[in-house]
Amino acid sequence: MKRFYQQVAILPAESDAGYVVMLDGKALSTPGKTQLVLASAGLAAAIAEEWAAQEGEVRPASMPLTRLAATATDRVAAARAAVIDELMRFAATDLLCYRAEEPDALRARQAALWQPLLDWSSARFGAELRTVAGLMPQPQPEAALAALRAGVEALDDLALTGLMVATAAAGSLVVGLALTEGRISGEEAFAVSQLDESYQIEQWGEDAEAAARRAALKEDLLAVERFLALRAR
Repeated sequence: MKRFYQQVAILPAESDAGYVVMLDGKALSTPGKTQLVLASAGLAAAIAEEWAAQEGEVRPASMPLTRLAATATDRVAAARAAVIDELMRFAATDLLCYRAEEPDALRARQAALWQPLLDWSSARFGAELRTVAGLMPQPQPEAALAALRAGVEALDDLALTGLMVATAAAGSLVVGLALTEGRISGEEAFAVSQLDESYQIEQWGEDAEAAARRAALKEDLLAVERFLALRAR
């Protein structure tokens, strides 16, 4: 759509603690028609900057923080249980638990980058996940899955939104939780979750379609990192 506003401002929310972004004096709403109330001044300022930066046309793809905040309001807050159930499906077949059978160089990289995160998950949540060589699905201990669920359920709506996007981008709940909790950065989350692909690129090169897909995944992870940092400022 064409840019339909001239002025962007931030005001304290009237009906709730937090802030709202104003477009020509009207509070910004989500696609679900709910007023977008932001928990922190830092997040509100960053979202206001996204809207102020639009020139000529409003391009939602260029406003990741707005999209994350709207998702938290429209989807996650209204359907936490469903979101958590979906996240737990990632835990049942977490990327970090499936190691290559060969070559040895790839197996060594997986052990070096993936095992520390599984060890962290065990220490942080009491979730001891099993690893296996190959791609055949392996059931995880119910106690480990229950421990991860408890950790996920403890998150607020904004953190749960970030976790949802990060987990989908990484293909791993453990990686998503590590990013959400500040154990790793967005750059590290990308490197860890794309380890197999990066190894294959070293051997065979990368085509344009794969490069574009990887770039989009990296953008998602970096956006989540920034979103989570701003929610507390």
